[in-house]
Amino acid sequence: MLLLKSICRRLIMTLLLIGALVTTFQAISGVKVEDIHEWWKTIHSQGILQTSAQAKPIDWSKYPSVKVTATGYTAGVESTGKTKHHPAYGITKSGVRVKRDLFSTIAADTRIFPIGTVLWIPNYGFGVVADTGSAIKGHKIDLYYNTVKDVYRKWGKKTVTVYIIEKGKGKLTEQDLKRMNEDKSMQVFRQQLY
Repeated sequence: MLLLKSICRRLIMTLLLIGALVTTFQAISGVKVEDIHEWWKTIHSQGILQTSAQAKPIDWSKYPSVKVTATGYTAGVESTGKTKHHPAYGITKSGVRVKRDLFSTIAADTRIFPIGTVLWIPNYGFGVVADTGSAIKGHKIDLYYNTVKDVYRKWGKKTVTVYIIEKGKGKLTEQDLKRMNEDKSMQVFRQQLY
């Protein structure tokens, strides 16, 4: 009987501790357990996240794919011809500022990938078409990086298959990009960004 009381007491204390941790997590992060559960269902149903326990690779087949030549660019004079003192420095064709984030700004030929198109680029992450470039014609994309060093160290020039997550409608605003990057369900990917 004493053993049963001890087990019940430990179980109750464990449940109280879990409840306190969840409440503290919600209060600090603003993320609700329901949000995490929805995020978890979404990433597993879309095949975005693969755990080490999963034997099969991510299935991207439900998304249209396109083979492209991908290069990297910066906001600087070496890529854009603009210095930091230029009024359009760091501003894309869509009007949003260049950004390396969960959803990074990329340049593409808008006849193939309209502005606002979201791509999954292996070894880079999500890219949102926000810009164009004089050399970015046809099946070419340019991935934004903060520095020239990052362009060369992390990317260079590669031929890759990209996946069209969402086709753009020809426009992108700072609010759109902010909303995508601040989506609570996507924050788990932030640690994989850098």
